[in-house]
Amino acid sequence: MPMSDASAPRPALDPEQFLTLPAPLHVEIVEETGSTNALAAERARAGAPEGLVVVAEHQTAGRGRLDRVWEARPGLGLTFSIVLRPDLPITAWTWIPLLTGYALHAALADRIPEVMLKWPNDVLVGDHKISGILVERIETPEGPAAIIGVGLNVNQGLDDLPTETATSLRVELGETFDRGDLLVQFLGSFRALLPLLEQPDVLRAAYVDVCSTVGRTVDVHLPGGETVRGEVLDLDQYGALVLSTGEGTFTAHAGDVVHVRPAT
Repeated sequence: MPMSDASAPRPALDPEQFLTLPAPLHVEIVEETGSTNALAAERARAGAPEGLVVVAEHQTAGRGRLDRVWEARPGLGLTFSIVLRPDLPITAWTWIPLLTGYALHAALADRIPEVMLKWPNDVLVGDHKISGILVERIETPEGPAAIIGVGLNVNQGLDDLPTETATSLRVELGETFDRGDLLVQFLGSFRALLPLLEQPDVLRAAYVDVCSTVGRTVDVHLPGGETVRGEVLDLDQYGALVLSTGEGTFTAHAGDVVHVRPAT
């Protein structure tokens, strides 16, 4: 069982852990910010190069999909954002959150073999969410940039988690982890897998292999209140879900979807 919340260690991130990261990765640690995505976007608009990683000890107003707001307590999880300046057609940018999820899966799978991806931006252990991803496209004087936000539950106990459907590494494994080591491992995985953005067929096959959404019957909730039910067959060339509805196929793009939930 996890330790009580009061006894959970909360050592600060050590900047020296990130000095040996390969170029162009560079980590900036901030004590507190509203949103690492907002701060990374500010840095990018001011000319920050690709590879800047803004990580916060305390994030007070993080944002998820659909502008949901949440707060991460200090020193327990990892909340960070990466500046990426992809030289890709805009149609290929839809793969960025999926590539990020796949890199996070690769960084966690040796510790939690049952970790899986939920399309388009969650990492799950069973039916419990351990990480979420938010990618935003912004305009800067140097051209468009992708701001990749990641929140990973690391040393939270049960009482620290925002919902009953959330989990953490500590809850799953009954031990605490060095957050800096986890960030270094993820960034290494992310950098190594970045070339897959230019190989969408390879990335699609790799993602599908670890995505629990594929093969399930789901309800896709759309902004107008409509719900489409179908079995997820695959991802298309843009990373959208392809469903068999019984009346044909339906393609669900991440930007057009409110929720994707298992059918009940």
